[in-house]
Amino acid sequence: MTSYVIEADGGSRGNPGPAGYGAVVMDASDGQVLAEAAEAIGVTTNNVAEYRGLIAGLQAVLRLGGEGASVAVRMDSKLVVEQMAGRWKIKNEGLRPLALEAGALVRRLRVTEWTWIPRERNKHADRLANEAMDAAAKGLTWKAGGTAQPDAREEPAPGGQAEPPPTARQTDLLDMGTITEISAPTASIATAQQRTATGSAKGTGWAPPTRVATSLLLLRHGETALSVERRFSGRGDAELTPNGLAQAAAAAERLSREPYRLDAIVSSPLKRARQTAEAVARRTGLDVEVDEDLRELDFGEWEGHTFTEVQRRWPAELSTWLADPETAPPGGESFATVARRVQAAGERLVERYEGRTVLAISHVTPIKMLLRQALLAPLESLYRMHLDVACLSLIEYYADGPAVVKSFNDTSHLRR
Repeated sequence: MTSYVIEADGGSRGNPGPAGYGAVVMDASDGQVLAEAAEAIGVTTNNVAEYRGLIAGLQAVLRLGGEGASVAVRMDSKLVVEQMAGRWKIKNEGLRPLALEAGALVRRLRVTEWTWIPRERNKHADRLANEAMDAAAKGLTWKAGGTAQPDAREEPAPGGQAEPPPTARQTDLLDMGTITEISAPTASIATAQQRTATGSAKGTGWAPPTRVATSLLLLRHGETALSVERRFSGRGDAELTPNGLAQAAAAAERLSREPYRLDAIVSSPLKRARQTAEAVARRTGLDVEVDEDLRELDFGEWEGHTFTEVQRRWPAELSTWLADPETAPPGGESFATVARRVQAAGERLVERYEGRTVLAISHVTPIKMLLRQALLAPLESLYRMHLDVACLSLIEYYADGPAVVKSFNDTSHLRR
């Protein structure tokens, strides 16, 4: 007979990113909560946090029931459940020490089942993990009951006395009842989310805590005649080729299905981007918003020329342009200038569509700029990226953490 039930979870806002775990132990007969555990564990991955949640749950059962206590383990991590049940091999060597630690605890208990459950049924542990991460974002530590207290590592308040812990429950940060769905990993925004007003954090420098990212999907336009011939294509208004239209349709078909749940479509004003955006709009029923700052770099006199032609006619200017992001093509604009306007566009989108999923259809340079900025990479990194026509990339922005590049130059929709 099973005496206890463990439900455990862990998460990372970025994967890797700020992470935490939660675990709850219940009486198997009546579901009464007997113990809760949660902790923010710094920057790490989802899987590490999930294993840490399991370990905390097993330790709690040992404290409650002692050696040999019977327990059922339920988690929404398929990987942890299958690996601990011995059905999957551990391929990530970074997880092996955690699996060994959990295994040592398991041998002191009697585990009656390893069961995967949907996230919807693991809300309690998920809430605890997010409470711990939210508390850490405010410079606090989680404690049982959903409250938080100042981190012991914080400096004392003036006069040598630490400020008393706030009494507001961390669950007030989100109305859990409004979050009915969490979308899949590639586009991780639940459009049903609702954030409630919170007090400001004192002296931490963190924005108000959030458990949900703002997802910015970046779609490069489809093929044009200039892209086929590998010619500089900037402010000129080239149209999509028939193949480019087919690529736009393939991207639209992909983005109209699960796991993508777009809330908005924003496009460069140039025709090739607008045609691509309109293909997605027809499949999703959304309107297309135009943002001038998402236009391609102005190549000036180099517009329509191949790299070889430019190299022959403007050798000195080309060499300088390739060496210095502040240098513009004759009559055009520099990478540094584009970086400033694209950064402004990205910040507007993230602010306007906070906690939602927005698709931006643009060009090679603006998309590279947004990716570079998310990675905190120098302007020179632009020369080390390649983006195919009609490719998808994804950046997730967290108010209480870093921007995270989740995918890059994904063209799987073109290979069907």
